[in-house]
Amino acid sequence: MLLRVLFGAALVAALVVGGTAFRVWQVARTEDRSKADIVVVLGAAQYNGRPTPVLEARLEHARALYRRGVAQQIVTVGGGLPGDNFTEGEAGRRWLIDHDVPAANVTAVGEGGDTLGSMKAVAAVARDRGWRTAVIVSDPWHSLRARTMARDAGLDSWTSPTRHGPIVQTRETQGRYIIRETGALLYYRLTHAPAGDNSTSLD
Repeated sequence: MLLRVLFGAALVAALVVGGTAFRVWQVARTEDRSKADIVVVLGAAQYNGRPTPVLEARLEHARALYRRGVAQQIVTVGGGLPGDNFTEGEAGRRWLIDHDVPAANVTAVGEGGDTLGSMKAVAAVARDRGWRTAVIVSDPWHSLRARTMARDAGLDSWTSPTRHGPIVQTRETQGRYIIRETGALLYYRLTHAPAGDNSTSLD
């Protein structure tokens, strides 16, 4: 009897983990360019106002969506570390303005040290400004977790992940991030807390 219970528990756990990993992979391959109120760019590391390649890839994709008319407003989000001259949100906004997106069409939300904090900060700004829908731009493997957190924060959202940059270049990198995101998403669903992720690394 005990062996049956243990086997059943192991089977359920394997199905949950496997199913979550499949959804991470599935959403990573899905791109929705339906029109929305805003495009949200999730933060990543920046150095004295200069985006790293991970963040720059996201910003380039957001600019392309803006030019296609997916949304008239871009929101860049992400906090900073002690001593930083710029937040990730500010660095993203500066990059977009320097690359021909009008300043009036870019809002920086300089908050959030992890995905959950960032999505809550964006949702609060969206409520204040009457924005209801969002296209979220991040790396493919991060898309499902970001979308889940955004919806939980009250923002109707879907994803358009970037297709280039350091995180999407090799199968080894992709596999590592799928595993990481599967664990982080399961942890969030169980606790409704971030899994210690930091917007200056993956997010």
